[in-house]
Amino acid sequence: MKLIIDKTPVTAKPGESLLDIAKGLGLFSGKLSSDPLVAKIAGDVFTLNYVPVREKDVLPDKESTRRAMAASGGVIRLLKYNDPRAKDAYRRTAQFVLFLAIQRLWPGAHAKMNCTVGSGLYIKVIGADSFSAEELRREVQKIVDEDIPLERKRISTDEAIKYFTEHGEDDKAALLAYRSSPTIDVYTHGDFADYYYGEMAPSTSFLKVWDILPKDDGFMFIFPDPLNPDKVAHYRDLPGFFRVYTEGKDWGELMECETVADLNGLVDSGKIRELIRVNEALHEKSFSQVADMICERGAKAVMLAGPSSSGKTTSANRLATQLKVHGKRPILMSLDDYYMDRDKIPTGPDGKVDLEHINTIDTELFGKHLAALLSGEEVEIPSFSFKLGKRQWIGKKMKLHASSVIIIEGLHAMNPVLLPKGLDEKLIFKMYVSPLLPLNLDDHNRIPTSYLRLLRRIVRDFETRNSSVQSTLDMWDSVRRGEEKWIFPFQENADVIFNSSTLYELAVLKKHIFPLLLAVKPEEECYDEVRAVVKILNFVHEADADDEIPPTSLVREFIGGNTFYKKV
Repeated sequence: MKLIIDKTPVTAKPGESLLDIAKGLGLFSGKLSSDPLVAKIAGDVFTLNYVPVREKDVLPDKESTRRAMAASGGVIRLLKYNDPRAKDAYRRTAQFVLFLAIQRLWPGAHAKMNCTVGSGLYIKVIGADSFSAEELRREVQKIVDEDIPLERKRISTDEAIKYFTEHGEDDKAALLAYRSSPTIDVYTHGDFADYYYGEMAPSTSFLKVWDILPKDDGFMFIFPDPLNPDKVAHYRDLPGFFRVYTEGKDWGELMECETVADLNGLVDSGKIRELIRVNEALHEKSFSQVADMICERGAKAVMLAGPSSSGKTTSANRLATQLKVHGKRPILMSLDDYYMDRDKIPTGPDGKVDLEHINTIDTELFGKHLAALLSGEEVEIPSFSFKLGKRQWIGKKMKLHASSVIIIEGLHAMNPVLLPKGLDEKLIFKMYVSPLLPLNLDDHNRIPTSYLRLLRRIVRDFETRNSSVQSTLDMWDSVRRGEEKWIFPFQENADVIFNSSTLYELAVLKKHIFPLLLAVKPEEECYDEVRAVVKILNFVHEADADDEIPPTSLVREFIGGNTFYKKV
């Protein structure tokens, strides 16, 4: 069969894998930065162990073409580590190797995925006598050197549930009990089996760049440097982020909602309504505590930052409500109004405008206005027209009174370049908002924070901007790159990190987003990303409990019905 691999025409032999073909083309250099990890065929991602033409496809009395090959017309794109889909495959490969190593060294131990901290993944290890990160490192390297093929094996779901139950992985067995499909694909080696909800590298030897560091009750697995994948990333501890995430984990345990299986149980029993009430009460208490901190300091301005779809606007409004309880006169202000005119923003090396870049904000003008306001002067504030792509002056004037507190909300609000030199920093309170979802699929598969934000954004963009799933996903990689560069590095500057996630949210969001996702066709470019989202949501039971969610809830910012947005 004629194929085109990375624009190179080749003839695939029956039974030959993409890995064999890529090796034959000399596409492997031994460097993570340049070696392919997975392949993109039509709208889906495939392992390099995929065979484009099987022996049975070319029998004399029968000739057929595999679905993916027919859909792509034989065009295949090999993905390297710089592609988000390849990074996901690398992460899954690391998970397989790590959990296999732990099983070999400490058979009775139980490892739990916890959270990502910068370029590190924290995994907690329970019940391992004399656990040693150094011993684990040696075993991982041994498994990498063994070059174990990572191939899927299809078994019945009942068989998988029995296996995981017998091996003490009740969390995974409980999750699979909610699986509607009668079969499941697992990765195995010897008596070890696991499932990671997506493709992996062809074998363990592809795990080339990594490190393991001791951390609390487990270890931190360090991934490659995102800018130079051929070296291990520098790990920077983020104590504020880690503390808030750990508090979320502890609260999930207290509410008996640590995994999707737990959440489904609450939906099925009707107790999801109680979870909503308690979760919303927790948020209200947290906003009240932040308001207390602001007033105790005597701050006159709150810089409120967070990544896309973290709930910044609703957080600013709810904080304003709590400040009013203290007798303050909060004034809401958006950094968006300080955007540069679109035609004045410099382009990047690729000739495109990076809308996530700090240079999209007129930082000099904002700094002057903030200093003037804090000095008691009256200032005319600009308004940015997204329709025109230009800043406008419409006579919007602002002046602070003795009891005033400005709440300045925006993606870049934590960036120190915004604050004018010589400013009394006691007057500024910094708040970082992010949905640090502590809910796992099971103990070996966490739900990334970015996943929840993506769901929120897809629903919101469709409901409020009539944007398709494809258009939202087209921007997502760029948004994520901008966050990595311009938002996440400053999160530890915050006086408080606010966890804007809710444990019940996936069950509520499902009915809003699932019809949009299922409408995406396999041949569409974004199908692989949609499929990854659907794989997780397939396990989640839908909750019909929107009426329980208060009109000021952070969740309302995305599903609609938020009273802060109503025109008075």
